[in-house]
Amino acid sequence: MISVNDVRNGTTIELDGNVFQVIEFQHVKPGKGAAFVRTKLRNVTNGGVVETTFRAGEKVAKAVIDRREFQFLYGGQGVWTFMNNETYEQIELNEATIGDAKNYLLENMMATIADWKGVIIGVDLPNTVELKVVDTEPGFKGDTATGATKAAKLETGYSVNVPLFINVGDVLKIDTRSGEYLGRA
Repeated sequence: MISVNDVRNGTTIELDGNVFQVIEFQHVKPGKGAAFVRTKLRNVTNGGVVETTFRAGEKVAKAVIDRREFQFLYGGQGVWTFMNNETYEQIELNEATIGDAKNYLLENMMATIADWKGVIIGVDLPNTVELKVVDTEPGFKGDTATGATKAAKLETGYSVNVPLFINVGDVLKIDTRSGEYLGRA
């Protein structure tokens, strides 16, 4: 059990038999009355967001999340297969579990699989990945002054907006949290 005064962004807690991750928190001490903690929580099993208010000092159960490194092997037909490099155990995840991570996974890439009480609740990737452009319109010299962008298809099938000077074959840094282009690798 932890005090709600100690929660921070990213803390995982258990409420009503579900596991939630703290997205936002705010300690409020009004001039009159008792202090409280206002939180915005994301249900990690179904993705729903809930706003909850706790009394200051109230205790909540901290969720114990087990995180293990797995190697991505292959994906297709709505199933993504990962392997634990220590035990060679293979697990298959569906699209609901894998979420947006499917847009950035390449074969043999390492990913962190999070599970809670034996139930896999998500896949964590590095903050940035390097992916190659496989299809985009050609860029023209002199078109960079306006800051315009164009769509580029990456080797995973994901499309991202990039500056006009990016060409087929370029390797790009992509932010896995927002899905945005960060620069050339």
